[in-house]
Amino acid sequence: MKFSLKSITSNIVPVFLLLVIVLIIIPLPTWLLDFMLVLNISISLIILLMTMYIKSPLEFSIFPSLLLVTTIFRLSLNISSTRLILGNKGDAGQVVYAFGHFVTGNNAVVGFIVFILIAVVQFLVITKGAERVAEVSARFTLDAMPGKQMAIDADLNSGLIDEATAKKRRSDVQREADFFGAMDGASKFVKGDAIFSIVAAFVNLIGGAVIGLAVEGMDFGSVLSTYSIATVGDGLVSQIPALLISTSMGMIVTRNASEDNLNADMRQQLTSQPRVLCIAGGVMVIAMVIPGFPKLACLMCGALLITCGILLMRSAPAEAEALAAQAAEEQAMEENKQALSEMEYYKDIDNVYKLLNVEPIEMEFGYSLIPLADEASGGTFIERVIIFRKQFALDMGMVFPSIRMRDNQHINPNQYVIKIKGEVVAQNEVLVDHYLALDSGNVTREVDGIDTVEPAFNIPAKWIAEEDKLAADMAGYTLIDPTSVMITHLSEVIRQHAYELLSRQDVKTMLDKLKETSPATVEDIVPSVVSVAYLQKVLSMLLKEGVPIRDLETILETLSDYQHTLKDIDITVEYVRQALKRTITRRFADAGQIRVLTLDTETENKIVAGVKKSEQGSYLALDPVTIQKLMNSLNEQIERVKEVVPSPIVLTSPIVRVYFKKLVDQFIPNITVLSFNEIDNTVQIQAVGNVVIS
Repeated sequence: MKFSLKSITSNIVPVFLLLVIVLIIIPLPTWLLDFMLVLNISISLIILLMTMYIKSPLEFSIFPSLLLVTTIFRLSLNISSTRLILGNKGDAGQVVYAFGHFVTGNNAVVGFIVFILIAVVQFLVITKGAERVAEVSARFTLDAMPGKQMAIDADLNSGLIDEATAKKRRSDVQREADFFGAMDGASKFVKGDAIFSIVAAFVNLIGGAVIGLAVEGMDFGSVLSTYSIATVGDGLVSQIPALLISTSMGMIVTRNASEDNLNADMRQQLTSQPRVLCIAGGVMVIAMVIPGFPKLACLMCGALLITCGILLMRSAPAEAEALAAQAAEEQAMEENKQALSEMEYYKDIDNVYKLLNVEPIEMEFGYSLIPLADEASGGTFIERVIIFRKQFALDMGMVFPSIRMRDNQHINPNQYVIKIKGEVVAQNEVLVDHYLALDSGNVTREVDGIDTVEPAFNIPAKWIAEEDKLAADMAGYTLIDPTSVMITHLSEVIRQHAYELLSRQDVKTMLDKLKETSPATVEDIVPSVVSVAYLQKVLSMLLKEGVPIRDLETILETLSDYQHTLKDIDITVEYVRQALKRTITRRFADAGQIRVLTLDTETENKIVAGVKKSEQGSYLALDPVTIQKLMNSLNEQIERVKEVVPSPIVLTSPIVRVYFKKLVDQFIPNITVLSFNEIDNTVQIQAVGNVVIS
């Protein structure tokens, strides 16, 4: 059988704990107790040094459990030594004897007082303070967890970190909270250990005196000498490791703000201000004039501090240059390393293919706008995006993909850019410390500001400084904060390009969700009647004209009912729109009525006559003169009623709608064209204009 270091140490902790329990029960020979006491001191030193050289408490995350193990070990040794002191005429081994004689110096009273002072220092000063720090750290860490998690999510959404880094940071936040929570409870172990040591000392002293006088027949002087030395030695050999452990606990819970190990932090921070050393040295030199003060000691201490301060001030420029050179060298090495690693990375052709990935939606910010999107800085932009995603899903029946957010140093600091599938589709500038003021029609007086245009709807506006906000509000302006300006612009861009963002995978997900409630509908129609690709195209055409696709079941059933028209997708979509007439009416009607522009009969007849059929479907072929007259008439009617109908709607017969819509989009984009069959009977139609080809 082969043995390795890993196999030997794999069970060392359970075995050690079992041996510790055995130490409490069975008596130990003095030589074994000596070894155990030396081992206890060694372990305490290792723990103390570990806490000095770690940079973060999580690097020593086993400390709470280790604190429990060492406390049990120390208590078991204390019990074993007490058994030997009381049962072996005060002889508990060489370690206890050496500690007792070294500290007491043949004076038991002095030794006992020193022991009590060490126990009190550990109990009241170090342990009490460390316990309070751990308690406060645990509370603050738990309170800060939601903010830290949101900051991690913000960095992930903005592309600053990848999923693996975000997962590690979330784990670190959770581990940090668990660590300080455990430390808050583990500090009670050390406090109880200090109390037990004092109790054990009195037991050893009083019990030893009783046994020595009553059982052993020793005189009082011998009893006092023998058992007091043993008591003090036992107490010290127990309290010294306990003091080291409690000091370690204090250090580890106060390392939150450190960036390096304790030695490096001490050296760097205490020597960072040489002038302070000179001033302190000067004060010590002046203290020589105080009557009774040791002049030589004050002079030596002051001279030493002043000398150190002068040397540090002289070496500061050289150290700064050395640090700058080192930083430049490290940066150059890092750049070379990154270049080499990048070359190695792109040797794999699969990694080159990753560069071809295109984000569906991206948003880039100038550096002045980053606080608006950074939740750690109080920004609410990401939260507003989440709210809009929910509302968009309710309104349109589609969940748009995640938005990749990142900073861009190459654009204007106040500028943001919106990209769809890698290409810029919109951009604008906002002023962080201003409000966008819109004329609501009730403005009583002009307010000074920077003239601009509201980006979502191209409305004339002004940027008003924050100190003029109250005056603008009193003047009747509608004020919009910068975050709302950006989120409104983004929402309109997403609505306009929703048909591009709907992928086949999105449609497949929607079908899977529908299958949970209406499995028969999905299984009978997809893919036997229509494919996912065809359904995607139908849904995209509906979204392009602002028709919600939330009622997917009705859409599928309509496609099944009119499957004989599937070859001409334009006609098929018209049937789907008619099946969704309640949805369309709700979207475009206002207060039970809808104001529209209509086409006269002759105009519609000319459009129908111009429809041509081909193998790919139908299309409209009108001569340029007729098209020009038609568009001129439509523009005139729109201008005439724009005060009454800001968003014009043209109402046509069902057979004309699709062809007229395609024609109008070439000249007047974003105009709504509906057919009579798409209006619910409960809505009153009010014609405010008539388009005629003159």
